[in-house]
Amino acid sequence: MTKLSGQEALTKREEGKGEVVLSVNGVSKKFCRSLKRSLFYGVQDITSELVGQQRQSQGLRPGEFWALKDVSFELRRGEALGLVGANGAGKSTLLRIISGLIKPDTGFVEGKGRLAPLIALGAGFNPILTGRENIYANMSILGLSKKEIDQRFDEVVEFAEIGDAIDAPVQTYSSGMAARLGFASAIYTEPDILLIDEVLAVGDMRFRVKCFHRLAKLRKNGTTLLLVSHDPNVILTACNSAVYFSKGNVMATGEPHAIMSQYEAELFLKEQAKYSTGILFLPEKCQNESLGLDITYLCFRDHEEEIVQSPACGKPTIFCIGYKARKGIENVGVIIQIGEKFGEEGLILRLSSFSDKTTFNLIPEQQEIQISMPFLCLKPNIYVMKVLIGQPGHNYLDAVETFEFRVDESVNMSQCLFYQPRSWQKVKSAAIK
Repeated sequence: MTKLSGQEALTKREEGKGEVVLSVNGVSKKFCRSLKRSLFYGVQDITSELVGQQRQSQGLRPGEFWALKDVSFELRRGEALGLVGANGAGKSTLLRIISGLIKPDTGFVEGKGRLAPLIALGAGFNPILTGRENIYANMSILGLSKKEIDQRFDEVVEFAEIGDAIDAPVQTYSSGMAARLGFASAIYTEPDILLIDEVLAVGDMRFRVKCFHRLAKLRKNGTTLLLVSHDPNVILTACNSAVYFSKGNVMATGEPHAIMSQYEAELFLKEQAKYSTGILFLPEKCQNESLGLDITYLCFRDHEEEIVQSPACGKPTIFCIGYKARKGIENVGVIIQIGEKFGEEGLILRLSSFSDKTTFNLIPEQQEIQISMPFLCLKPNIYVMKVLIGQPGHNYLDAVETFEFRVDESVNMSQCLFYQPRSWQKVKSAAIK
């Protein structure tokens, strides 16, 4: 077989854009959690192959589970596919099958051209060898000749930002240094298919930006990317399509933002089910327990004042506090404190009618105080709210310590901390003094 030079290979890839370079066809893989039973099954399978019997690959034996089940997709030249899902969903198993490290139990993978896997920090590096020696060994394994490696060596070292450590053993490197060197070695082989498993999470922001620029250049030149990451920004920045895995099954495929939204929503599906009633009713207090005003319910309404199960980000929203006043009370205000249920940020929003110079004079009736928001600026998530109602000077009449609710997605918020209402226009440039 005639070996193509780097420029010839690049020209060939340019001419072949749009062709299918990776095809995954009905791939399934099962594992056994019991080591003893797994070894027994392994010996059983090897024996079956030696005597010419068919391996039991279609069904599960006791203790086995499907890490992947009937996965199929195609990738064309220059495309970038992101794999998303919780830990144990099967993403890394799929990359190992594509890279040839493990065999599928059913199905097969077809690939065209040079494949470079980056499926672990410093994968393929010998810790005893120096960075220089590992570059030559690693890039040789990926199919480059010594002459080609010589031509690209300085670029690899410059990109990896290793500096004088290039002649030190890799075992003295930090995890970040090893990851940068592995990434640089792989991308400068100019592969047809590049597999990346979480390695972009290592390094500072400046280095990650440099990696994204390089990946974009590779894609422009025809390299196909298959990328695993738990960081939505990585998937949204680097990929033009995505696949959502759950327990070895493909749940959805499509545009990255839609897939990430579905994944993040289902990540908290069990928790979200608790916060879908739309209204929280409070038990009525006894006369001697009341301080003259009792909160009776909390709820959200839309702009038509219909109760909603959960408000939507970026939509007009009304938060309602139902109350029963047992007597006339003057100068009453409300304080609301909101934080993320699963976040570590603490208080993220505080609203006070006292700060807004708004108080109410209440009559002995059952009524409702409403807080109207032209746009709900909270990003999609699950939140915990504390509601205080009272008079100036910390004279609180009633409180709800915990009201849990969720905010649904109606706008693209995957890369934002809050929703910013805005409008766009083009105007004549004004003079700058």
